[in-house]
Amino acid sequence: MAPSNSNNSPSAALPEHCYYCFAVIEHELNPTSHPTPTPSFDDEGQEYPLFVTWNILTHSSVGKPACSPASRPTPRLRGCIGTFEAYPLAQGLAEYASISAFKDGRFPAITQAELPHLECGVSLLTGFEECDDYLDWQVGTHGIYIHLPNPALAPKSLLAGGNQDSASSRSSTPAVTCRFARSEASGPAVLTATYLPDVIPDQGWTKVEAIDSAMRKAGFDGKITEDIRRSLRVRRYRSDKVERRYAEYVAWKQGQ
Repeated sequence: MAPSNSNNSPSAALPEHCYYCFAVIEHELNPTSHPTPTPSFDDEGQEYPLFVTWNILTHSSVGKPACSPASRPTPRLRGCIGTFEAYPLAQGLAEYASISAFKDGRFPAITQAELPHLECGVSLLTGFEECDDYLDWQVGTHGIYIHLPNPALAPKSLLAGGNQDSASSRSSTPAVTCRFARSEASGPAVLTATYLPDVIPDQGWTKVEAIDSAMRKAGFDGKITEDIRRSLRVRRYRSDKVERRYAEYVAWKQGQ
């Protein structure tokens, strides 16, 4: 299914969204000690495509606020999964907090012992637009969502055409990228992949490097040429993102 955004009024992600995600996984890890959480925010009428990201922090930065630049070591990705289908906010956060914590196939499920070392990021996706071409987006502003023909079904002339090879040596998916829920609407004829807006500048990529990496992430393992890049369907989008650490969640919960 292509990305959708049924909410026309922009709304920033809130710290309470992260706190709700923490409460969800606390309950799943220890349901006898932690009751089924209820959201502390009003989500009536709010529907968003969204991603939930879990990072694990070094011991020296665990108790420090996420917003403190001095305490901002490079976190290690622990899980990141989302959806381009617009969900009611609380429902989507609960579902993808759990999926990204316990069902991201790249990692073992998050454990109780890891909770104090976790940072949660919530990204609410907005402003989806079709790009005029594969370069019609801005690094640091937009995320990209690419569609390309499955090489098993695409015309051989396209897959063999062009004369400009990828110069990027970092075309494979980096450790900090996010997975997303793929729908059956994409079908076997189309490969898809996305990078959230913050991933591309974090990696230091140019637009071409990001596009080439997204193609590899989507499963394209052939020769990347300029003709193939031009054949891509690319959608750009923006993201409202908030991050909070487990210690901040505990302090917030104690103040309720």
